[in-house]
Amino acid sequence: MDAMLKAAGTAGMVAEETLDPVDWADVQALSHRIVDDAVDYLRDVRERPVWQDMPAEVREFFAEPLPQSPQPLAQVYGEVARNVMAYPMGNIHPRFWSWYMGSSNFTGALGDFLAAVQGSNLGGGNHAAALMDSQVVDWCKQMMGFPQSASGTLVSGGSMANIIGLTVARNARAGIDVREHGVAAIDKPLRFYGSDQLHSCHRKAMEALGLGNRALRRIPTDAGLRIDIDALRAAITEDRQAGFRPACVIGTAGTVNTGAIDDLQALARLAAQEDLWFHVDGCIGALIAIAPENSHRVAGIEHAHSIALDPHKWLHAPFEVGCVLIRDASAHRSTFAVTPEFLESTPRGLASGQWLHDFGLQTSRGFRALKVWMALKQHGIEKFGRLIDQNIAQGHCLGALIEAEPLLELVAPLSINIVCFRYRGDGLTGERQKALNTEIMLRLQEDGIAALSDTTVHGQHCLRAAINNHRTRRDDLDLLVRETLRLGLEVSRRGTAG
Repeated sequence: MDAMLKAAGTAGMVAEETLDPVDWADVQALSHRIVDDAVDYLRDVRERPVWQDMPAEVREFFAEPLPQSPQPLAQVYGEVARNVMAYPMGNIHPRFWSWYMGSSNFTGALGDFLAAVQGSNLGGGNHAAALMDSQVVDWCKQMMGFPQSASGTLVSGGSMANIIGLTVARNARAGIDVREHGVAAIDKPLRFYGSDQLHSCHRKAMEALGLGNRALRRIPTDAGLRIDIDALRAAITEDRQAGFRPACVIGTAGTVNTGAIDDLQALARLAAQEDLWFHVDGCIGALIAIAPENSHRVAGIEHAHSIALDPHKWLHAPFEVGCVLIRDASAHRSTFAVTPEFLESTPRGLASGQWLHDFGLQTSRGFRALKVWMALKQHGIEKFGRLIDQNIAQGHCLGALIEAEPLLELVAPLSINIVCFRYRGDGLTGERQKALNTEIMLRLQEDGIAALSDTTVHGQHCLRAAINNHRTRRDDLDLLVRETLRLGLEVSRRGTAG
């Protein structure tokens, strides 16, 4: 009778569904194929163009409407292989030098895959992924010479790392409880200071913090494009006399334009004398601290109150992972911590671990740590330090190759591994020279030879090669110089097309 009633009760129910595969064996076979393809993809990266434009039919693929019904996973993967994997940004290629990005690594990619399979939310709690997240932050402290008592958190990248650090700086130097009363209650307008070479994310930070762009005072730079310490000191004095509250000085360990590194030791001393928060934007160069031949370039970074750095750059973690370190752990937590009833800690069980969301803006957080952890365990920090030295040596090698060519010239002082140069042209100046060099850059990209970007330094347009790629070799630099000369001559003769 009970069986009959149960059958009758379930007869009208719709079958329950899941996203798990019906046939795990088929998925396993396809997964092995995907891994094989991935190994081939990285192994043969040098044989492919750095970048290539997508034909019209591929662009049309991305305009397809929302899928309503299922299709086989093998077919889905085939579409990804044809239309996505074949047209990358190119930053894993050894001749990608457009922007300062890092070039990923296969172990890190496996870490990202395993993190996705495990599926943990890193808002916190008592589980292994949360402990690994904290461990990677601790390793970053060791790299930067920060004390174990310091705080930190993994974030999406350098922009968010800087925003977190500057938020703590604002709250620590505001003179009021900003979280309770808001920035409108600050009695004197806050002033933040950085060089005129600051990354644009700092302006976004000032706007997001409710202080406004004018709260960020840009200080002139010296001949090496480093912040002028005397000009900074004068600006602080001037602002105090005008009724402002100087709050924070931002030192840059590697500017985005040229790689210039501010005198971090002098900035640390000045910040201490003036009672300012000392923040270091180290998204490009902070990790030089682990490079045996070049660590002296960032001496003083260990004295910062906060540091922003990017493991997806010179630790070559797959995108995305940034890190911010805060010396005062209490100031860090008090800037962000909120404890609703549903996230209260318990003495035992899942909620007995630390709540990592108390140190940033995200409550839901991905498992970013595993890809960094696995690569560091496999290769060791000493190898990553040598790779940084290698990139800096390659930057200086490219600079020497350019100086040896009469048709090429360096436009900015060479600091680390960012090389700013241009093709001189035959008597060309101004906009005509800019058009020539822009055309050279675009043809290098479109021909799949190399990816450069362009910028302006001291009012002069130039090409920019940022070499932070562990796959780059000396012969890649030779090729870049040869092709730049060839294209420069060709474009000069035919005129700049398109």
